[in-house]
Amino acid sequence: MKLEGKVALVTGGSSGIGKATVLAFARAGARVIGADIDMERGAAVAREAQAEGLAVEFVAIDLSSSDSIRKCAAEVLARYPRLDILVNAAGYSAVEAFASNKPGYIDQVVAINLGGTLHLTQALLPGLIASGKGKIVNVASDAGRVGSSGETAYAAAKGGVIAFTKSLAREVARHSICVNCVCPGPTDTPMLRSRPEKMLDAFLKAIPFKRFAEPREIADAILFFASPRSDYITAQVLSVSGGLTFAG
Repeated sequence: MKLEGKVALVTGGSSGIGKATVLAFARAGARVIGADIDMERGAAVAREAQAEGLAVEFVAIDLSSSDSIRKCAAEVLARYPRLDILVNAAGYSAVEAFASNKPGYIDQVVAINLGGTLHLTQALLPGLIASGKGKIVNVASDAGRVGSSGETAYAAAKGGVIAFTKSLAREVARHSICVNCVCPGPTDTPMLRSRPEKMLDAFLKAIPFKRFAEPREIADAILFFASPRSDYITAQVLSVSGGLTFAG
């Protein structure tokens, strides 16, 4: 799957699934812009990519702030008036019973996982329309499809991302923009490793493949939706969970 000549923006690009996607896209020939709040780690990813001769750069973004999002989008469109691919890969969650969630935590989870995706996508739509055949790939979660105990606010936000994907796909089809969604199951990322050991053990027992996904395996699904091979696919939701949620 080749992306030569394409310009792509990936949120959450400094670690986990976002980092794997940045590198996968760059290796496929795209010029990639990583957007992340952690610019130090972003710079490290850019250096890693440059050591391979890949075209990767980073811009700062705080997905909990609409002002930061609009500023980032304006900076990107000033550099690249045409944007071919947008991947909303950033995510945030902690594990806690919903009854114990503080209002500020709920607001933050919804802002980063759902609000940030909406604001950034809207701000970058002119560039995606200008591409003539844009691709938007939203990274939700199987928590948004089937629920996840201890992550109710997160599941609600990711469920919103799934609904956003389907509705936006209808709106932008006239611009030949494809909008699809990848829903990872438990994936070996820093966020997963912050979970309690008991939860990790329960996940492993429930996954038919008896292992966590590697970030690159999620990136492969994102790459498919971003590539020309998916030009006649839109409004779809793909679970990548090792069979964990096949009955969901």
